[in-house]
Amino acid sequence: MTQRKPPGVSFETWIDRQIRDATERGEFDDLPGRGKPLGDLDQPQDELWWVRQKMQRENLSYLPPTLALRKEVEDVLAAASQAGSEAEVRRMVTAVNDKIRAANRMALSGPPLNLAPFDVDAIVRRWQADHADDGPEQPPPTEPAPDRPPAGDRRPRRRRLRWARR
Repeated sequence: MTQRKPPGVSFETWIDRQIRDATERGEFDDLPGRGKPLGDLDQPQDELWWVRQKMQRENLSYLPPTLALRKEVEDVLAAASQAGSEAEVRRMVTAVNDKIRAANRMALSGPPLNLAPFDVDAIVRRWQADHADDGPEQPPPTEPAPDRPPAGDRRPRRRRLRWARR
């Protein structure tokens, strides 16, 4: 337990005495980094320097939501090709399609998403072809599903006014 500062003794004297006693006991002998220079001492420090160091130390990363979703889509498509059943492929692709639709409905921070939902049946056909004993290998489908509203639900296009260009 930490001792309390005795009355009448300055903080500086009291702290110096505690450090000297700990040094004599050898409590600072086995500290990590002892005798090594301080890292990033010459680098400019920003307000979140400690967050960056923590993320590097913990091997963490942060991606903007749109990039994280793109990475998740790539991972799901790769996992779908290795799935054990057709139902599992459908479940995985349907789940990622729902996330794509939700992301397209709202404005996420980061670069634009530029993804459309995938055609589940095309991916399932690709999975079936890959898992057939005599089926030749084909590249994975990269075409998104036609997920457009009916023609009557589209917004009207704006017409250019010829007189406005003069």
